Amino acid sequence: MNDSQRPWMRRRLHFVGVGGAGMSGYARAAHVLGASVSGSDRASSVHSERLRDEGVLDASIGHDAANVPDGEDVEIVYSSAVPADNPERLAARRRGLADRPRADLLAELSALRRTIAVAGAHGKTTTASMIVHLLREGGVDPGWLVGSSVGPGLANSHWSEGEWLVIEADESDRSMLSLDVEIALLTNVELDHHATFGSLEELREAFREFLALAQRAVVIWDRPDLLALLSPAAASGVVHVNGSDVDAVQDQPAPPARGGGAGNVEVVAYDVPAPKLEPGGSRFRWRGGDVRVTVPGAHNAYNAAGALEVARLVGLADSAPTAIAGFTGAARRFQHLGATASGALVIDDYAHHPTEVAATLTAARTLGPKRLIAVFQPHLYSRTALLADEFGAALAIADIIVLLDVYPARERAEDHPGIGGETLVHSTAAHAQGREVLWRAGFDEAQEALGELLEDGDLCVVMGAGDVDALGRRLVGDDGL
Repeated sequence: MNDSQRPWMRRRLHFVGVGGAGMSGYARAAHVLGASVSGSDRASSVHSERLRDEGVLDASIGHDAANVPDGEDVEIVYSSAVPADNPERLAARRRGLADRPRADLLAELSALRRTIAVAGAHGKTTTASMIVHLLREGGVDPGWLVGSSVGPGLANSHWSEGEWLVIEADESDRSMLSLDVEIALLTNVELDHHATFGSLEELREAFREFLALAQRAVVIWDRPDLLALLSPAAASGVVHVNGSDVDAVQDQPAPPARGGGAGNVEVVAYDVPAPKLEPGGSRFRWRGGDVRVTVPGAHNAYNAAGALEVARLVGLADSAPTAIAGFTGAARRFQHLGATASGALVIDDYAHHPTEVAATLTAARTLGPKRLIAVFQPHLYSRTALLADEFGAALAIADIIVLLDVYPARERAEDHPGIGGETLVHSTAAHAQGREVLWRAGFDEAQEALGELLEDGDLCVVMGAGDVDALGRRLVGDDGL
């Protein structure tokens, strides 16, 4: 037992919403640190099933006050999707128990390790997973807390004895601002979580605060709007890494490992000016060498460049350029599910914002399909209403579009009258220039339509942040979790 584990051995943590990609990871970390953990969620999930199989905890399905363990020392940790009137949170407050947001626990965990935090509107999961891959391949034993499985056979989280921890830093509930950060990476900034941020400027201010947390280094996509978020002290020493070209500033002394102050933080602005896109991947130059990426799309070339810069800061500049070719993707990020009985390839992707949908479908085009079929499950009524036209334009990249009903997550249909999957049917048809746009509200209807539609040589991409991956598995004959 090391010193960091001793305080955790006396803790009892109950996770409300433990089946989520983030919360399940925190529960696993707390368990490894020695805490007694329990939890609940409204439904079973891949993550809750894995926690059970690993012996971490057996989640209670359905929220009920009786799920909260007895005792006055229990701490409730709740997901940002769990409201204050949740019966377990209500019971905890009546009993005088600690009722804590997930950000509080995440702050504690990040303070225990040298933390690499990956933030941005898009690409967080893939970039963080790439970093985990590069560190593992380089002989480093990292821990990670990421919103998805980071690779084949790997979970969405792992708590190790190594000194580094890779975290996907989430802006949706501002929890990214609670982190103890040594290296901060920012992929991009775009307004997505409209319930949290009232304007793009408000969001930009939050990312400005996030970058200021970095104690050693900032790695940032080389775009003027992102560089404008840096403090004046940090901006004065930016190193621009664009393909083979690197500023002369690169020869400056390396900053201290921690606590160097804003003036001593190294800032690297990365870019890939012209990645060579290939079926299933890309090639580009990085710091004078050749790099091959085996996940498709220009956006993944940018993600890889950011991950390579982080690996360099960790001390893996020699191994990382070769190791990145072995990264095959995170779960639900352009994940190959298999083929249908008719021979169509099915890919699942978490894309739930127009920018992500467009990037995913553009990447799919590089595979050279006979026809590209997009199946999209909108996520949240509010996002669907605000970005309907942008979604329509992005989905129209496909040859055929199949739209499903909205996955509500934390929202209620009655609070958004007149908004549903049909909203995107109209906006997509307006951009599709006569290409086929189908409305199939549920999975059964969609599966039947796709069974008749898909042919050998087609590529079917199912997209969304809800449970649309279940439809993808059904299409290839895999109904299990």
